[in-house]
Parts: sequence; structure tokens; C-alpha cells
Amino acid sequence: MSACLLALDSSTERLAVAVAGGGRTWTRTVAGGAQASSRIIALALEGLAECGLQVSQLDAVAFAAGPGAFTGLRCACAAAQGLAFAVAKPVLAIDSLMIVAEAVRPAVSASGGELWVAMDARMSEVYAAHYRLTESGARWQVLAAPALYTLPALAARWRDAAPRAVAGDAPAVFGERLPVAADRVLAPAGERAAALLALARSAYAAGAAMPPHQAVPLYLRDKVALTTDEREAVRRTGVPPLRA
Repeated sequence: MSACLLALDSSTERLAVAVAGGGRTWTRTVAGGAQASSRIIALALEGLAECGLQVSQLDAVAFAAGPGAFTGLRCACAAAQGLAFAVAKPVLAIDSLMIVAEAVRPAVSASGGELWVAMDARMSEVYAAHYRLTESGARWQVLAAPALYTLPALAARWRDAAPRAVAGDAPAVFGERLPVAADRVLAPAGERAAALLALARSAYAAGAAMPPHQAVPLYLRDKVALTTDEREAVRRTGVPPLRA
């Protein structure tokens, strides 16, 4: 019998919730942002009801751990941790950039199975990671773990080794400041919640579940506010200060 799973993601401006169990699946991707904290539990309970499940019947609760919006990461992590603690079940931490990769899987398979995911991180920075599908196509390999890049740093890396394919909003947001051919930029495809659920299933099958007290968001930016001098430097140069 397949695992009963609840998966939560509020790492972007979209809130994604998915449930699988009892031979049914349910997915929703809706407006998130400031609304995420007030909607995430209600959507989770709605999904469980649609699948005929109680929280106690879950085998694990998955959450998008990051990188992503600071408040959004805390929201999904806290909700997953609270539900898991309540019913003594484990959690699954899901790479939020890998969700983007999973959503464009068919196109990646057609382009050699390798891609970068690059998402606008604000402040002229990008969250990016490099993935490759295994030969069987069953899972993703991480070639370069999620990291926070300045635009010049990521552009330099891509000039040294041009990406085979890129998914995510960064190419559209930053345009010519990121050197990638237009025909290598993959358009959004599958629903985010469905991609999240697919990764949660894969993680559970791989034995990646952990106790809920180990659930932590993946924060890549250790500084979210700039001093007056730093803001002025960004205004003049367009380059944010380096993070330790």
C-alpha cells in the first residue's frame, strides 16, 4: 500500500498543498504570500477530508524547507512540525528548488536530463541549484546544492559552463544580466503541488523521513536588511554586499 502523505509549501508567493492516501490524491496551488499562514492548515484539512483521511492516518508530513521567502519557509515548517508532533509521525524536508525542476521534468528528460533552477531572491540575488535526472529517471541528483548567488557570480558560472536548460523566474526577471539562451529557458509546466507531492513520495520511499524536532527551514540569506551605507552602495553599483 502506498504511503499516506501530506505535503506543504509556502516558499514562494504561491501556496501548494497536496495529500495522497487511500487510493486518492488531492492537490491545490493557490495564492499564498501573506495569506499562507491563515490558509495552510485549512487547506491541509480540506485535502485530508477529500481523501477520506484523518491526520492520525498519515505516514509523514512533508514541507518545502527552502530556499525561499523567510516567512513562508517558517510557515510551512511550523505547520508540518506541529501536525507531525500531534500524531507522532515523521517529517520530510523537500528542496524547494527541486520542486521547480520536478514541475518541468518532461522537458528536462527531452534535453538530456540536466538543468539549473534559478529563482529571484530579491536584492539582485538569485537562489540557484543544478540538478540531473538519474539514468532511470526515478530521482534527481544534486550537482550543485541550492545557494544564494549575486547576479555577477551566477553569470560568471554560467559563462564558464553554459546551462543545458534553466527553469525558474530569474531569467525573465533579470533578462540580459543572466547569460542564458532563450531556447534553453523552460516554461512552467506541471502544477507546483503535484510536483511537491511527487518529491514527497520519492523522499519517503528513499527513507528520508526524520523526527519532527529535526524539521528546520533552509535559510541561505543570513541578512535581510541593509544599512544606509549598504543601500547606497547597491544603488550606485547594483551589486549587493557579500554575505559571510
